[in-house]
Amino acid sequence: MRPVPITALSLCNGMGMTTAEVLAGLRAGRSGLGPCPPEIGLAGAATVGAMPGPLPPLPAEFAAYDTRQARIAALALAELAGPIERAKGRWGARRIAVILGTSTGGIGASELAYAHHQAHGVLPDWYSVETSHALDAVLPVVCGLAGLAGPAYMLSTACSSSAKVFAAAQRLIHLGVCDAALVGGVDSLCQLTLRGFAGLEVLSPAPCRPFSALRAGINIGEGAALCLLEREGEGPARLLAVGESSDAFHMTSPHPEGLGARLAMERALAGAGLSPGDVDHVNAHGTGTRQNDSAEGAAIAALFGPGMRVVATKGYTGHQLGAAGATEVAFTALAIAHGFVPESVGAAPPDPEIAVRVTTQFEALITRAAISNSFAFGGSNVSVLVGAPA
Repeated sequence: MRPVPITALSLCNGMGMTTAEVLAGLRAGRSGLGPCPPEIGLAGAATVGAMPGPLPPLPAEFAAYDTRQARIAALALAELAGPIERAKGRWGARRIAVILGTSTGGIGASELAYAHHQAHGVLPDWYSVETSHALDAVLPVVCGLAGLAGPAYMLSTACSSSAKVFAAAQRLIHLGVCDAALVGGVDSLCQLTLRGFAGLEVLSPAPCRPFSALRAGINIGEGAALCLLEREGEGPARLLAVGESSDAFHMTSPHPEGLGARLAMERALAGAGLSPGDVDHVNAHGTGTRQNDSAEGAAIAALFGPGMRVVATKGYTGHQLGAAGATEVAFTALAIAHGFVPESVGAAPPDPEIAVRVTTQFEALITRAAISNSFAFGGSNVSVLVGAPA
């Protein structure tokens, strides 16, 4: 399949409410992690990557869909109003797909509704499973606000959800089903994931430290990332290829040698006709758990050699689950466009048993191609290969 230009992108997460704020944070090595906000219900109990400001309500016509997740998606979408209008003028609204990934969906809204039910004996008037909880409840908001009428669907494969959307979009464009696609991911903080990861004993009470010898687990984050892909056009980077695998080694643990991760990266390279030597850095999944970082490091070292430059960015945002893949693809595109790789916040001192070169400070770098990894429970592995503009 031909490379697909990424003509525009937007981000919002714990680092900032706009792409410009997020980019400034990446340049400065400024983490967006902090205490859990009171509205989540676990105030002071966890370190998280929460949105740093109030989220504007949705327009009145979308009041039925007005959840935290939908507000985060609308915030990211607002930045792309101009590029989307230009794409509609070029391709037509029916020729632009919308493919989004999520892991939590509207679980946070259901938690609030359940608390109301416990207190009052009835669910609140605003709550509906279809418009508040469902994994696809955010789709009518995004499609409606953007005025897009092409194919639209959600993917949910836990932490690889919004990386897989890039593969889906590239296939649709390649097959002529559409000429452009708005892709990305959105997730919001909720108690289910915080308590779930705490139950697995991998939730760090302090800011996470991916690939560090002192790493003690993950933090959960929230946010959204959107990328506009077009059959033709110019932008900060290009989607070259996507590699996918499913090792199914264990429900919650990666293969200790990273075999599924390596296969996904190999397939991405094969899809683009590139060799390992053509890749200048890897944006790692890098959750900060003992097993994930060791397995991923082994896979990267086996494929690229121990000198490969590795960036771990979850020290900025926490693990955004269903939004993580698209966020880190966008980080990779920004790094390519602006000629740098960011500091891996919290990675120092690097674990000497992981044989890769983790970036522990900001570095100017001209990148020809980079891989962004996303791995999920159940062995759903995705590697997105991003290249410089043609």
